[in-house]
Amino acid sequence: MAVRSTERRRRGQSRVFGPLLISVAIVAAAFVVSRPVPQVITPPQAPIVAEFDTVSVPVPVNPVSTGTKVSEIQFKQVAYPRHQLPRDALLSLESVAGAVTVAPLPANLPIFSQNLSLRGQISNPVVERIPAGMRAMTINVDATTAVEGWAGSGAIVDVLLVQKERTAVVAEKVKILSAERSVRAVDGEGTPNVPKTVTLLVTQEQCLAINTAIPLGKIAFALRGTTDEQGWSDGTYTADQLRGPPVSNDPEPTSINGYIAVKDQDKAGGQKRSYALMDGKWIKTEVVPEGFLIGEQ
Repeated sequence: MAVRSTERRRRGQSRVFGPLLISVAIVAAAFVVSRPVPQVITPPQAPIVAEFDTVSVPVPVNPVSTGTKVSEIQFKQVAYPRHQLPRDALLSLESVAGAVTVAPLPANLPIFSQNLSLRGQISNPVVERIPAGMRAMTINVDATTAVEGWAGSGAIVDVLLVQKERTAVVAEKVKILSAERSVRAVDGEGTPNVPKTVTLLVTQEQCLAINTAIPLGKIAFALRGTTDEQGWSDGTYTADQLRGPPVSNDPEPTSINGYIAVKDQDKAGGQKRSYALMDGKWIKTEVVPEGFLIGEQ
């Protein structure tokens, strides 16, 4: 009987401790779950940039005007990504060393074969600007003639002939093609250079007139506005006009109040004698005053 009571006691204890152990396990699990999990910080990595294949390209250091020889242009080498290089861009200047630009070239950009020409008839920027029937002629100028250099390429001028006693307009509305071999227009950013020569675009008649005037006196320009189409009211001015009308020292002319012609009875043939009444006096005259009838006595 003692054995049986002991077994009953053990079974009662196991029934009490079983649920207790389960409760403790649940609380421990909740405690473990509620604990914060430490974060692992990964250091940032440098971005990986693909390295493109580059190619060295010659580019102008400064802007280049039309008609410039390639041999006179200052170049520098610039590395360009090959996939960004424009098609037909020149990688070498060996084949175009003797060429001339036929279009303005910007600085720091690749150049193309279409911008250059090896043919002489296309490389002349002045010839390309001469329309059919027109002519180009060159004359010597100075600071006065060239209006301090403002009468440069692209300007419109009237050509004057200055002589000692007169000044006359020789040609109107003449365009300047180039100033001392430069076709670049005056940009106004600084004081323009005064050229020694200018090339004019003229008609055939203007060409002959200006060349005829050159040995006769001094040639001067009158600079026109870009929209001025008005002609000269009088194309000639003389020294007499500048001096004004002459001052006369002669007394005022005497008025004639009468006229008479008589025959001299004392002389054979009856010679006529004429008299004019001036200032109350009869004065002998050989001519009939204007406006008087001939009367004889």
